[in-house]
Amino acid sequence: MSARLSIASILAESARRYPDKDALVLGETRLTYAQVWGMARRYAAVLAADGIGPGSRVALLLPNIPHFAFAYYGALALGATVVPVHALLRADEIAYTLTDSECSALITAAPLLGEAAKGAEIAEVPLYSVLDSDSDMTAVARIDQMAMQVEPIANLTPRHPSDEAVILYTSGTTGKPKGAVLTHDNMVWNATICAFDTIQLSDDDVMLGVLPLFHSFGQTVVMNAGFRVGATIVLMPRFDGPGALELMVNEGVTFFAGVPTMYMALLAAAAESEHRPPLRLAVSGGAAIPVATIERVNEVFGVDVYEGYGLSETSPVATFNQERYGRKVGSIGCSLWGVDVAIASAEVEGAIELLPTGENGEIVIRGHDVFSGYLNKPEATDAVMVDGWFRTGDIGYMDEDGFFFIVDRKKDLIIRGGFNVYPREVEEVMAGHPAVAQVAVVGVADEHYGEEIHAVVVCVPGQEVDAIELQAWVKERVGHHKYPRHVHVHESLPTGPSGKVLKRVIVEDLG
Repeated sequence: MSARLSIASILAESARRYPDKDALVLGETRLTYAQVWGMARRYAAVLAADGIGPGSRVALLLPNIPHFAFAYYGALALGATVVPVHALLRADEIAYTLTDSECSALITAAPLLGEAAKGAEIAEVPLYSVLDSDSDMTAVARIDQMAMQVEPIANLTPRHPSDEAVILYTSGTTGKPKGAVLTHDNMVWNATICAFDTIQLSDDDVMLGVLPLFHSFGQTVVMNAGFRVGATIVLMPRFDGPGALELMVNEGVTFFAGVPTMYMALLAAAAESEHRPPLRLAVSGGAAIPVATIERVNEVFGVDVYEGYGLSETSPVATFNQERYGRKVGSIGCSLWGVDVAIASAEVEGAIELLPTGENGEIVIRGHDVFSGYLNKPEATDAVMVDGWFRTGDIGYMDEDGFFFIVDRKKDLIIRGGFNVYPREVEEVMAGHPAVAQVAVVGVADEHYGEEIHAVVVCVPGQEVDAIELQAWVKERVGHHKYPRHVHVHESLPTGPSGKVLKRVIVEDLG
C-alpha cells in the first residue's frame, strides 16, 4: 500500500485554507496558519540537515509555546516520529525516555534547559533549544535561530497510515514508563472525529490551549483538532484560575478543554470576578469530574461540561457525550464513530468475556484509535491486547442507551473486610457537600480489614468543614461498608503535570 497519510497534513491543509487566519496566540504574539506552517517547515529543514528523516525519533520537552507546534509538525513533516516528554521530569527520567525510544534529538526550551541538558548528556542525544537563556549554556544549538537561516522544506513526507507517528510515555504507576506507539492513522482519525463528529468545532472557535501539549488530551483535542478545523488556539504555558479567566475573557474564548481541577480553579476565580468569557462548549477529561462541579460550572458560566473518556493508548478519546445522542450528566458518553466499546469480565485474564447491559466490568475498546503496542515490550502489549480488544483497567458499566459510566480504576478498587468499595462512587457523594471543592478517596493498608477507607478533601474557598461532621454526612448517604473511616481536610491535592490527582502520593502520605 502506498504512503498517503501524515499528521503534518493537518497543519499543511489548514495553512492552505486559512493562510491569513490566526492559528496561535501567546501574549502579544499572533501567528497565522501560513506563519506556523512556514516555521514548521523551517524547523524540518534544520532537522533534515542533521540527518533526521523517516525512521528517526525526535523528543520534545517544551511548554505550551508556538515552538511546540513548529517542532511537532516539523518533525512529522520529515516522516520522523515525535516523542513528547513530560515537562516535570528530572534528568534521569528524561534520559530514560530518550534511551528507551532511541531518540536522535531532543528539542527543549530555555526554562527547561537545566534538566534537559543533563538528560540529553546522560543519553548521549544531540540537544536543540529555543528562547533566550540566562544560563551559560551557549553551546546548545538554537533551532529557533537556525530555522531563520534556512530555506523551508518544500513538501511534507507522506507516511503509511500504520507508520508510527507519536510515542506517548505512560505515567509508570507500576515499573518504568512504557512508550505507547500511536500511528498516523490513530492520531489523524481521532483528531478528525473529535473535531467534526464529536465536539463539532468550527473555524470560528477560539480555544484555550492550557492542557499540556506533551499530553495526549492537549495534543489531540486542542492542537490537532483545533488546527484540523482552522480554529484559533490561545496558548497558556502555566495554568492558574484567575489568569485563565482573564485570558478567556480578553481573547473571546469559546471552547475550553480541561481536567476537573482546572474547572474548580475557574469556579474559584469566578467567585472573585464578574467577567465571563463567551463560552459555547466545555469538555472535561483526564479524570472523572464530579456531577456537582458540572452543575456549578453551568450555573456560573452558563455552559455545559461534556465529559469524555480515553487513555494515551487510545489516541486518546474513546467515548464522549455527544449532542446527537443527548447527554447524561455523570456519564462518559457513547463510543466515538468507528470505535467499539464494551464491558468485559475483569476477573478473566486471558480472554475477553463480554458482560450484559448494566453489569460492572472492565471497559474494553477496539477500533481505529487503539495504539499499535508498547515500544519494545511485546509481553506488556499482549497483556492489554486480548482477542483484538484493548483492556483499559477501568471498571464501569453500559446502560440500555449505550452510555458508559466509570465506576473506578480496577487497581484503585478498595477491598475492605471482603467488601468491594469503588472510590469513585464515594467521591461523587462527598463532592455533593456544599463545602467540598475536591475529594479523593483511597484505600490504605490496615491490619484488621486489609484496607481502610480514607478521604482527603479540599474546601470551597471561604468555607470550612469539620471532618467528623462530614463523615457523618457521608455515612447517611452510602452503604455502611463504603463510608470513609478517616476524613482529612487539606489545602490542596497532589496533582501531576496534566492536573490529574495523584492518588498514589496520597496513599504514600497516609500510609
